Amino acid sequence: MNPTHLPYPGAITDVAGIEVGHHSDTRRPTGCSVVLARHGAVGGVDVRGAAPGTRETDLLHPGNLVPHVHAVLLAGGSAWGLDAAGGVMRWLEENDIGLDTGHGLVPIVPAAVVFDLGVGDGRIRPDAQSGYHACGAASRSAPAQGNVGAGSGALVGKLLGMARAMKGGVGTASVSAGGVTVGALVVCNAVGDVLEPATGRVIAGARTRDGKTLQNTRDALLAGHMPQHLLAGNNTTIGVIATDAVLTKAQAQRLAQVAHDGLARSINPVHTMLDGDTLFALGTGTSGKEADMLLLATLAAEATARAVVNAVQAAQGLTVGEQHWPSAAELASS
Repeated sequence: MNPTHLPYPGAITDVAGIEVGHHSDTRRPTGCSVVLARHGAVGGVDVRGAAPGTRETDLLHPGNLVPHVHAVLLAGGSAWGLDAAGGVMRWLEENDIGLDTGHGLVPIVPAAVVFDLGVGDGRIRPDAQSGYHACGAASRSAPAQGNVGAGSGALVGKLLGMARAMKGGVGTASVSAGGVTVGALVVCNAVGDVLEPATGRVIAGARTRDGKTLQNTRDALLAGHMPQHLLAGNNTTIGVIATDAVLTKAQAQRLAQVAHDGLARSINPVHTMLDGDTLFALGTGTSGKEADMLLLATLAAEATARAVVNAVQAAQGLTVGEQHWPSAAELASS
């Protein structure tokens, strides 16, 4: 779907000091996405899913030493995809970006991954070269959405079986108020359905047995339909929330926590034992404003929910072998 026709406007790159780049693997639907903060950003993280795949999250704790991060990597490939962070570090070092240790620069690159190994040949996954190329593609322009980067192999609505799932993807959105901007970049690979936050209407997720309409996973579970057996970690929604407000590390952590409210508004069920839902927060401080945390929390949750919706609305249907996973737009038009 053309970005101008997506439900929600804006992008995480509306936040001054933030760039985004994607790398999509042409051999199968997988890839990675990088959020760059060349001048450093105060970082935080919050993990709500029970099956996460992450790197460098401990250093974001407010009580730990490192004050700034220089990029956040989001990748497919499950734990294998964490290798792409090495390529991000190499690119940053080559561009003189990193923590000055007195013995060279050490770029700080937290990361999180989604499981997409069941979409095509799982032996193909993002590596260091993928992360390097994503950095090379990064810019201040609004990033592509849907079947790109870490969203290339993302699916949603898998609780009733992979054959009844739909295409997920990567989405972005931003909101501004009180002189500050908050943007989100989200990779939606949820086990649950995606909802329109304002109405609760399911717009993508598990389909009926004939594949032609949406089932509504929550209603199905409440009616006693048992979920299909899925390996824990096969699903995850990950993302980055960025703001130009001035943040402390404790505030950045809090912003990552409350941004999960946006996932709860737009995905159901969410934060399950089968998901590794992880959100990072970055504060570039470029506005010079120390914004009220209640305002920032409201903006963060809203931007996150909007980015989730854009992710599935921008997605295109995907066929691998004999399996086809339709997009939200495709199912609606049929």
